[in-house]
Amino acid sequence: MPEHDEGDASTGAPDDLPREAVETVERLTRLAREAVDDREASAYRDRRSAVLDDYGFTARVREDENGATLVCHPAEWLDADGVVDFEAIDDTDRATEVVLSGPGEQGAWAEAEARNRDVVEAVLEAEGSVHAANARAFADFMGNHYASPMSAAREHHVREFLEEYYPRNAWPTDEERAVVEQSLRAVFEKTETPYPLD
Repeated sequence: MPEHDEGDASTGAPDDLPREAVETVERLTRLAREAVDDREASAYRDRRSAVLDDYGFTARVREDENGATLVCHPAEWLDADGVVDFEAIDDTDRATEVVLSGPGEQGAWAEAEARNRDVVEAVLEAEGSVHAANARAFADFMGNHYASPMSAAREHHVREFLEEYYPRNAWPTDEERAVVEQSLRAVFEKTETPYPLD
């Protein structure tokens, strides 16, 4: 990211976001994505907008085959309909991108793994080793593929795990396979999160 400079003297807006602002916006974005309540998620996004407004910036999350990326750029690049006007882009270096999910997100992976490990241990203590093995498989899937805690999983994550990852990569025993959905319910119960397939 370029160093923060003095910006446009006529508007008082900086030419790029300071590092501390980027870190705050990233944190609020992650909290909004992980929130299980729509009102809570909206509150985080509103706080993110307030931070960005101070610098004349806006943000969106780009989703593609490589995962999710937070994109912050000057609000002046948008037209009246909120669509990027490419003719208004004066310097692409003013934009900042932060990977939110996908390969290479080691910091987020470590944080997710720590949270997931605690959940697996809770499942082991309450439900036993068979359910814990399934919980561990789900933790590996969410951590390695999405750098996310299990509590952040949505319906498409759970279906991908059950239909693709689990039979191909988890090498479950017959006993584990027979109770895998019960195990996932235990995971969401421990994180006080609604089961996405209900």
